[in-house]
Amino acid sequence: MNVTMIGTGYVGLVSGTCFAELGFNVTCVDNNSAKIEALNDKGEIPIYEPGLEELVWKNVKAGTLHFTTDLKAAVSQSDVVFICVGTPPDADGRADLQYVFAAAAEIGQAMNGYTVVVDKSTVPVGTGAKVAETIRNMNPTAEFDVVSNPEFLREGNAIGDFMNPDRIVLGVSAERAGEVMKTLYAPLIEKGFPALITTVETAELTKYASNAFLATKIGFINEMADLCEAVGADVRMVAKGMGMDKRIGEGFLNPGPGYGGSCFPKDTLAIAQTAQDYQRPLQIVESVIRSNNDRKVNMARKVISACGGSVDGKTIALLGLAFKANTDDMREAPSLALVPELQKAGAVIKAYDPAAMTEAAKHLSDLTFCTSEADALNGADAVVVVTEWPQFGGLTGEMLRSHMRGDVVVDLRNMIKSETVTTHGFTYQGIGTPKQEAIR
Repeated sequence: MNVTMIGTGYVGLVSGTCFAELGFNVTCVDNNSAKIEALNDKGEIPIYEPGLEELVWKNVKAGTLHFTTDLKAAVSQSDVVFICVGTPPDADGRADLQYVFAAAAEIGQAMNGYTVVVDKSTVPVGTGAKVAETIRNMNPTAEFDVVSNPEFLREGNAIGDFMNPDRIVLGVSAERAGEVMKTLYAPLIEKGFPALITTVETAELTKYASNAFLATKIGFINEMADLCEAVGADVRMVAKGMGMDKRIGEGFLNPGPGYGGSCFPKDTLAIAQTAQDYQRPLQIVESVIRSNNDRKVNMARKVISACGGSVDGKTIALLGLAFKANTDDMREAPSLALVPELQKAGAVIKAYDPAAMTEAAKHLSDLTFCTSEADALNGADAVVVVTEWPQFGGLTGEMLRSHMRGDVVVDLRNMIKSETVTTHGFTYQGIGTPKQEAIR
């Protein structure tokens, strides 16, 4: 089968590359000519994702993966067309679907023969029906079906998630479309990965419900961490005890500075707005949204408290800026709230991230972007671990002492073993754990 991916952002590029790896002929389309030129001529991958660059060029060389700006030519030769464009939140939190419908209109004009049109973008309930209506209005005689096939790709592990999925959700409106999609995913289904065949509306809601539930788990353990600090308990052990219950599970029970990224913030807002539109408010989800927004700001207060109640004139080294490790994604990253709050309190900020420095510079100002963690630590009064890059967990008191001026360690990811720094005269404050005083 010939497959077209409209949009070469995170979802489109990863999914298209993986379909090519499964043996299909894939064309990735984007209206950004500079991006397509960079992919075709310079080998530049527009996103940071481990293993993606190698897989892209493996399939380009094999002749199964192509990049173009010519949507009409690609769609006219395709059996399956995926819509993988952005659905950012608008002013009231609803998903902005203008790019989805624009893509649908172009597909309607370009399709030639029976075509399965797949919403891969995260879209609210009812979008599939509107996509079908848009195509029909552009091409009344078109032969097509619309499918909802939500993505469940974690940034930093996207290729593994595609090739080894927990489930493949296929919302279909016709048996013919379902058979096409089962053929497309046959290389994975035949390996035993489960496929859930359902209606378009159910598939659309499944994506939002999944992300809202995971965000709720994160919000819950973060609030438990605050309670643990107040009563002298250790949230790590609380989370372990909870996770041993198979009904709960251990996933997403790692406390931190709040969730961010491209999915959880916008998806929780979107499903909350959808529920309001249908007069079925999701009070739990709305509470999670408020709690998470507050948490990011409260992390600055945590740092200030650890520094003795004031950071005025002090140099703070931030390790990690991206919303999570193994990505350069700065969307809704906790650092975007933490940095301005510390700056308001008079702190001088030095920061380092292994991948996100270029992206971070687009969003943050009046701070020093450093070339290494050692560079960030030099002369710092306090160090704050913001993103869970593995190398930050290996920091030792000896290393910190050789670079830092002060003696405060704030670990917002509970990565550092407290005894490795307290024995060198540092105070250590994690998340949801008692403060560890320096051993003098």
